[in-house]
Amino acid sequence: MSTPAQAAPQATLRQLWPLVRPHRRPLAAAAALSLVAAAGALAQPALVARVIDVVGSGGDLLPPVGLLVVVLVASAALNAVQQYLLQRTAEGVVLSTRRTLTDRLLRLPVAEYDRRRTGDLMSRVGADTTLLRATVTSGVVEVAGSAVVAVGAVVAMALVDGWLLLVTVVSVGVGLAVVVSVSRGVRRLSQQAQEEVGAMTAAVERALSAVRTIRASGATAREVDVVAASAGRAYTAGVRVARLQALVSPAGSIAVQGAFLAVLGLGGYRVATGSIAVADLVAFILYLFLLVMPLGQAIGAWTQLQSGLGALARVQEVLALDPEDDARPERGGAPLPVPARPPSRAVPLLELDDVSFGYPDGTEVLRGVSLAVPAGSRVALVGPSGAGKSTVLALVEGFYPLTGGAVRWAGTDVRDLPRAGLRARLGYVEQEAPVLAGSVRDNLLLAAPQATDPELWAVLADVGLTGVVQRSARGLDVPVGDDGVLLSGGERQRLAIARSLLARPALLLLDEPTASLDARNEALLRDTLAAASADRALLVVAHRLSTVLDSDRIVVLDAGQVVASGTHEELVETSPLYRELAAAQLLV
Repeated sequence: MSTPAQAAPQATLRQLWPLVRPHRRPLAAAAALSLVAAAGALAQPALVARVIDVVGSGGDLLPPVGLLVVVLVASAALNAVQQYLLQRTAEGVVLSTRRTLTDRLLRLPVAEYDRRRTGDLMSRVGADTTLLRATVTSGVVEVAGSAVVAVGAVVAMALVDGWLLLVTVVSVGVGLAVVVSVSRGVRRLSQQAQEEVGAMTAAVERALSAVRTIRASGATAREVDVVAASAGRAYTAGVRVARLQALVSPAGSIAVQGAFLAVLGLGGYRVATGSIAVADLVAFILYLFLLVMPLGQAIGAWTQLQSGLGALARVQEVLALDPEDDARPERGGAPLPVPARPPSRAVPLLELDDVSFGYPDGTEVLRGVSLAVPAGSRVALVGPSGAGKSTVLALVEGFYPLTGGAVRWAGTDVRDLPRAGLRARLGYVEQEAPVLAGSVRDNLLLAAPQATDPELWAVLADVGLTGVVQRSARGLDVPVGDDGVLLSGGERQRLAIARSLLARPALLLLDEPTASLDARNEALLRDTLAAASADRALLVVAHRLSTVLDSDRIVVLDAGQVVASGTHEELVETSPLYRELAAAQLLV
């Protein structure tokens, strides 16, 4: 079972700015409303003291009480508008972050997907961005607004009575020191908890993606235990965060209660000695409320901020990865145009020149592979499993950087061509023939969004899939299910081939195109490929040699090297490995 990925470096407040910057105007408006609301809150204790003084002097109560009511109602209204702006902006930040993160995830180099678990990447788009909702906006603004109220309350308290302020500062200061000390570990533990949630999501994705195999293997209970164990680790990590956060509230409560008791005791004494008036003591206590309430909000917001920074670190880890730039070549310099065809028959449409490739861990896959695919020709790659055949197609598509040698399109190194332009000339059907959830139409339009219905029906007829569409009243809109589960393996493969043919590529790359086909449909597909090769080149990887017997050239790979090349008849005579493969399939 895989372990959670190593924790990403911790994020900082500065890294929040790129996410918040597009929403700076509503945030500025919310901040301005927060300042006005703070001013209203700070005015209320003074107005209450004024009411008390008027009651004591027997004056007219209507003006001070009316003003107090207006300030209360206005402050409540401003707070409501501010909260709406903050919540709407919070959703906007989450939306833009998810869009940015999804865009980056779908543009990462293919090698990144080999190193990372899909479920963990999904967790970053879902759980981690959700955790930013209250943090990126409400947390930051509430801390700032609370700071304004707290500073204003302290200034007003100093004007009322310095000794009471000293007692308050000492009591609250001790509590704050404890809170800051306790909350230091929240960000680290929260980030660890998010890593465990990502690992749990990956475990669930792993189980669901192979649920039929798991069910058929009688492994359901074991997989449930695996996911449950991962969920247990996420629970334990979450409890550690909750335990630390739970210490914050008692520390703050003790500080607040201590401050109230001290102020009441000392304040009552000073009222009794005539040092301050009752109205001043009431005003001071109200200012104390104004101080401790925003402090409590600020402490909660600070704790949320620490948790959100842990999630932000996981988001930033992905955003820091360099994406593939489809519009730029792999190497520096201005991109060259991508020719559709070579300038003459002497220049192959595709050429691999002494190509080598190995993974970063040192595993060597290809060594000195050279081959050419002339325009309008059919070239096949055959050999035992693990020989590197599928890797050749991946390198042609530019999914991995070459270790050595060059891949040329019409004589130009593909590293000097824009990836998007090159891939527009290529059609690629993977060995697994992935089908996207949706309808037959959705899958066909993936590479050719402007294709018309007659064109869709024609390409389905070419691959023998019209029966699948016609058996449903929904026609081209018949659903294929998640991962094409409502289609047979052969139907999925033919749909993937139809999708590539519809884009009319100059070169069609096929990885085991007949692996899931019966004899009848294999013969049909051979006829389709023969017709397709009339106006495009084909590079076909095949284990079933019957598919490629009539290829213009067959290249035999073994252990990452080209060991033979020629027609079927030539290879039967000259290549022991090819003769062995052909004999095993009763072709000699």
